[in-house]
Amino acid sequence: MFVVKAYLPVNESFGFTADLRSNTGGQAFPQCVFDHWQILPGDPLDSATKPYQVVLETRKRKGLKENVPGLDNYMDKL
Repeated sequence: MFVVKAYLPVNESFGFTADLRSNTGGQAFPQCVFDHWQILPGDPLDSATKPYQVVLETRKRKGLKENVPGLDNYMDKL
């Protein structure tokens, strides 16, 4: 029996259980527990950073427009 402890970012954990079980023939079972928050460094509006990629993937998954709308979309136009 092996016990492996690791930090797995939440956005990379989707599908982890299925991948682990399929690659081990159903013999491995993950147990995930939240441990801590950590700030992802970078600007989510700069296309060369990891936060931008996370925002883009999340917006695609939720069916939203890929581009982050500007603040003028949320201002009242009277």
